[in-house]
Amino acid sequence: MRVFVTGATGFIGTAIVQELLSAGHQVLGLARSDASAQKLAAAGAEVLRGDLEDLESLKKGAAASEGVIHAGFIHDFTRLKEVCAADEKAIETIGQVLAGSNRPLIVTSGTALVSPGKLATEDVIPAVNPAWPRASERAADAVAAHGVRAATIRLSPSVHGNEDKHGFVPILINIAREKGFSAYIGEGENRWNAVHRLDAAHLFRLALENAEPHARYHGSAEEGIPVRFIAEAIGKQLNLPVKSIAPETAPEHFGWFAHMAAVDCPASSQWTQEHLNWRPTHAALLADIENGIYTG
Repeated sequence: MRVFVTGATGFIGTAIVQELLSAGHQVLGLARSDASAQKLAAAGAEVLRGDLEDLESLKKGAAASEGVIHAGFIHDFTRLKEVCAADEKAIETIGQVLAGSNRPLIVTSGTALVSPGKLATEDVIPAVNPAWPRASERAADAVAAHGVRAATIRLSPSVHGNEDKHGFVPILINIAREKGFSAYIGEGENRWNAVHRLDAAHLFRLALENAEPHARYHGSAEEGIPVRFIAEAIGKQLNLPVKSIAPETAPEHFGWFAHMAAVDCPASSQWTQEHLNWRPTHAALLADIENGIYTG
């Protein structure tokens, strides 16, 4: 299959490209810079110059493909509403090209806000959250209504592994270094689910090859890790003390990241594993931290 991939040179996208090529697929990757284009070409993929706000490039990539993986997102949280609107428009644009073709389109979402405080499962459709206006899933459903096998992969809040420079664990590490200690909120019993990026990449391929319209697939290899355990592993690696902080001081300590530091978001992938025969095999989150991939 010839697959158009957005976000093809990102942390997860790079692994997706390698997974697809290793399975015998052809890849057409979106590249917004010369460096990204060179990276894709070196990996053995075809290159399409453009970006997520260049709708003509998205149309061209979708038209030239037999399936699309939309893994790209503009990670500029200073203009969250704007970038979420751009994401929705990108999905709509790709969907218009694929309409009536029954070709697969896999879009990316997250598990963190599906059902905070409860075990998230694939059948739960979260309510619209004004504080997090990302509309990837709704956009995919709209596309699926027009003859596209559009489905969503909900990724864990921590997609971890080598080369993770901007994910949630690096954020916690940077805050710990700045503050002089590794912190968790209250008892630290709130949980994050997690997945290794290579397991996530494998899931994207399986979803592409077996996509069911309107499906939600969960990229969560570990259902729930207490954030206190994560803070303790970071403290050990950095040789820093580990402390509990009161909920009311979390915004001062964590800044904009306070909400994610406090969220309780366990998530099951049982249905996904059963339907796609997905079996995560790579290192767990705490093992990656303890093995020093973030601090070595």
